[in-house]
Amino acid sequence: MATVILVIHLMVAATLVGLVLLQRSEGGALGIGGGGGGGGFMSGRGAANMLTRVTAVVAALFFVTSISLTLIAQQSGAPSRGLEGFVLDGPQGQSGSDGSGTSGGSPLEGMQLPASPPSGPQVPQSQ
Repeated sequence: MATVILVIHLMVAATLVGLVLLQRSEGGALGIGGGGGGGGFMSGRGAANMLTRVTAVVAALFFVTSISLTLIAQQSGAPSRGLEGFVLDGPQGQSGSDGSGTSGGSPLEGMQLPASPPSGPQVPQSQ
């Protein structure tokens, strides 16, 4: 189910990008569809209104697929890949105080600050 929604989401995203690029800009120099000249099946204003409405519908569909993908990912019970999954090594190379791979305290416990702060830009010395 998630794969089907993901494929639909990607198609909607590509369509949304195309629709935004087709719209006439405020300057009027970049618009591809619906130029000011006659001879088209719609007037310039009619094409702009249609593109605006279609863009709004596709944008709403984009939001719906985004929210549904988020809900499916939360319900799947897959392990999180956030920062809470990372474990910093301690100063002796052990993962935690008990060696189990998890630290009991702050993730910054194993980090050491330099003895003195740098005094300025570090310039390599030529020999």
